[in-house]
Amino acid sequence: MNKPDSRSPQTTQDAWYSYPGKENDVVLSTRVRLARNLASFPFPHAFRSDDAQRVKSLVFDSFSQMDPDQKYQSLAVKNLDPLGQRILSERGVISPETASSPMAGVIVRNDGKIACTVNTSDHVRISAFVTGLNAQTAYTLCKDVDDNLQNTLQFSASKEFGFLTSSLGDCGSGMKISVLVHLPSISAAGFLDRIFKDLMAKAYVISGFYGAGNDSGSSLGSYYQISTSNSFTGSEISQIDELSLVIKHIAEFERKTRKELADNRPTSVRDQVYRALALVKYSRFIGSREGVDLISRIKWGSDAGILSGIENSELFALLYRIQTAHLQYVIRTSELKYEKDVVSEEKKIERLRSLIIQEAVAKVQLTA
Repeated sequence: MNKPDSRSPQTTQDAWYSYPGKENDVVLSTRVRLARNLASFPFPHAFRSDDAQRVKSLVFDSFSQMDPDQKYQSLAVKNLDPLGQRILSERGVISPETASSPMAGVIVRNDGKIACTVNTSDHVRISAFVTGLNAQTAYTLCKDVDDNLQNTLQFSASKEFGFLTSSLGDCGSGMKISVLVHLPSISAAGFLDRIFKDLMAKAYVISGFYGAGNDSGSSLGSYYQISTSNSFTGSEISQIDELSLVIKHIAEFERKTRKELADNRPTSVRDQVYRALALVKYSRFIGSREGVDLISRIKWGSDAGILSGIENSELFALLYRIQTAHLQYVIRTSELKYEKDVVSEEKKIERLRSLIIQEAVAKVQLTA
């Protein structure tokens, strides 16, 4: 089979998730979202007549008046084919519910770092994505877009409640912060319950990012998303500072636990890492869930100093590159040649996934 190029539709050199970030041995990415609603229009669930189209037109027009160097693309979600909708869903730009909404729109900057949905739960939801732990940068990106939109749009707000949104929990700043973390050591040591209880006591939400793992209560690949639960307790800066402090403590705990496991259970840790590397190198087909788990274990080995030759940014980008819709796009837009017995699209996807992961770990070496 010829060498795969899985970089389309957005090259890994340009994509936001391909760059290193702060604390990114534990913190993979940070997302900040601002919810806004146009004055003089009802919330989307109460739209009448042509309200949805009018809001969409106003927002799209406002984006068109921004700095042309930013290069935004505006689309009605219903005009996207199912594959395009799934790609945006895999990248966290839209939810499955948005994909099925006939009145929703989406605006995406070319590098994918900024995205905006229109006519979902709120008229406008601006999101910014950055690698590592950097909520301040993500917020600044969102706020710049928010300020630009307010040059041509009037958002609903009051002195008492702040920005008005369809959910009471989003009133105030309208901001939600979500952080993606990798916690294999905490998971392996059985400390997840402690983390969950501590976060819930501080009114944060933690959930599995890729769905349930193989063990009860675990997340696939030990990837978890930690989010703020409301927007009305404190200013944007205080919300950012408080969550950042919590995440830094979790990152320190993961590193401490990682070292303890490496010292006290080295054979068990190495067994998981070595098995993952062997499976990647010699597998011909890798399923979606298996791919996430294998990347997780290789990252664990790299962070623990058991493996060398691959960066955290490469492993994070790999999580996006092996998603099913992305691979379907590559297959349909390229002229890759497969072995004669690899015929179905499902098998082509699993074959391509194996090749992409193998290519990424080609220079990985055992160090311990």
